[in-house]
Amino acid sequence: QVQLVESGGGLVQPGGSLRLSCAASGAIPLINAMGWYRQAPGNQRELVASISNGGTTNYRDSVKGRFTISRDNAKNTVYLQMNSLKPEDTAVYYCNVKRLWPTPPYDYWGQGTQVTVSS
Repeated sequence: QVQLVESGGGLVQPGGSLRLSCAASGAIPLINAMGWYRQAPGNQRELVASISNGGTTNYRDSVKGRFTISRDNAKNTVYLQMNSLKPEDTAVYYCNVKRLWPTPPYDYWGQGTQVTVSS
């Protein structure tokens, strides 16, 4: 099993910044992708950004240029730096570790952290 502990959410004004962190522990898959998803009330959970073991990143279009995902493999930690935040970024943000190998693929989830962008 993999345990994920998130931190860094909160209330911020539009245009502000927040940094989310997620520390993974336990049986970390050898090949994996770490990422952040978010879910706003009434909406489906959506991918915000992901990063592979090798550092390849992927972002949803609406956060490109504003959010930066990074990871520290030695600490099994993934970060999401969020700048120029907008009210539409308000959601519960979930850390995700996607097991790619060994197969079969499997998703591990954190408990979620609330991000609220409001004046």
